[in-house]
Amino acid sequence: MGRRCVVLFSITLLLFLSNAREASEIAPLAIPAPPGLAAKSYLLVDYNTGKIIAEKEPDLRLEPASLTKMMTAYIVSFQIRHGGLKPDDLVLISSNAHKTIGSRTFVEPGSRVTVRDLMYGLVVQSGNDASVALAEHIGGSEAGFVSMMNEMAGRLGMTSTLFANSTGLPVEGGGPDSHYSTARDLAILARAVIRDHPRHYQLYSVEEFTYNNIKQKNRNTLLLHDPSVDGIKTGHTSAAGYCLVASAKRGDMRLISVLLGARNEQQRGTESLRILNYGFRFYETIRLTESNKQLGNVKVWGGELDDVAIAVADDFYVTLQTGQSKSLVREFKVSDDLVAPISVGQKLGMLNYMLGNKLVAELPLVALKPVEEGGFLTRTADSFKRLFK
Repeated sequence: MGRRCVVLFSITLLLFLSNAREASEIAPLAIPAPPGLAAKSYLLVDYNTGKIIAEKEPDLRLEPASLTKMMTAYIVSFQIRHGGLKPDDLVLISSNAHKTIGSRTFVEPGSRVTVRDLMYGLVVQSGNDASVALAEHIGGSEAGFVSMMNEMAGRLGMTSTLFANSTGLPVEGGGPDSHYSTARDLAILARAVIRDHPRHYQLYSVEEFTYNNIKQKNRNTLLLHDPSVDGIKTGHTSAAGYCLVASAKRGDMRLISVLLGARNEQQRGTESLRILNYGFRFYETIRLTESNKQLGNVKVWGGELDDVAIAVADDFYVTLQTGQSKSLVREFKVSDDLVAPISVGQKLGMLNYMLGNKLVAELPLVALKPVEEGGFLTRTADSFKRLFK
């Protein structure tokens, strides 16, 4: 008997019950175009899905200014996570770190400061001295640390980024090609910061930090103006303009905005909030599947068990226009000729999500438990049943 693979079942289920006929007959209103922002470049992305909701010149190479420190902090967090560093480790402050110009934490040369305090200084105060001190401690020199930054950028897929220092300060004698990034790459980095180091990401929501009896406020003013905003970093140089990477979470949706080259501090905040509000107003994040949550059972022939539970192995999210989730349809496609043995995680079929005629997602269905081969009598009986089913 030739191989037979037919659809065991094709369950079509409206995820949210509504009048399907009316929904199909009434076309939704078109989403308005994103607002025009006063910036050289910007990008708005759904954190969970990576879908870009709005953009302007996202691949334009620009100086990132202190947005560079997101990578500096990411490397510190990476070293702590992998055992190369501890928050209570003491860092010797060099005269080179102490004399770094620009925004400062005011660490004293020759003093020893914990990694934890330097991270607060780096993230909250945007301290250039704290940044250089950490870079020298981890990389042996700032130049050694910069090589680590660029290697990590490559790992993360930041293909249009080159770092020349740990601070984002203008490179002395360097041109625009000596230290640069893009809105797209900085969004990749911001997603990695939140995803890979969630505990350290909480530092980005701290509103003020005091070191050496000097209290400084976080320069991300959106933390004060919108309770949904919880990070992440500001930047400014005369060449870069005013820059802001911001993240906000409302309900189940987290958005990341990257805005580069605004004219002033107020503008970078108001324009970032405008694009965030646009994304939350007209889009929503939908979790289609929950990791390893049983979705049903399918027949198994010749096994110790008659069926096996199926699921999707990972959480899976999609970004849809607000209201479109009501019209989502899911279809299970599984063979009716599954034969034991079956192993945990073995692919048994597909789960498709449709929006009208558009395939939104195609997800593998896997076995949640193993099914061992049955005894001789079971296998023989099932063999005959399969002939006549």
